[in-house]
Amino acid sequence: MMAQAVHGEARGEDFVGKIAVAAVILNRVNSPQFPNTIKEVIYQPRAFTCVDDEQISLKPNLDAYLAVSDAILGNDPTRGCLFYMNPRTATSRWMRERISAETATTIGNHVFVP
Repeated sequence: MMAQAVHGEARGEDFVGKIAVAAVILNRVNSPQFPNTIKEVIYQPRAFTCVDDEQISLKPNLDAYLAVSDAILGNDPTRGCLFYMNPRTATSRWMRERISAETATTIGNHVFVP
């Protein structure tokens, strides 16, 4: 399921970008602000675009599985971030307001924030 989410959310990103998306899912599972299972985090309403537009049903490629594995093993290029967006395509004003130069980490086309 995580590989499906990573593929749906980050298939245009490089490998580190895919790990970063997987890490955000795990960071949310470990945060008291979010549900405590991977499935509940991924399917939380409006949490991931790939669920809303059904791209989660696409078959993941090998990189998506390897990225999830890396994240599970502790690789987190976001350093604990809970949110991300593509500033070129995102429409969420709430997300745009969360981004600041002090807290944002850019990986590929995504900006990650705590």
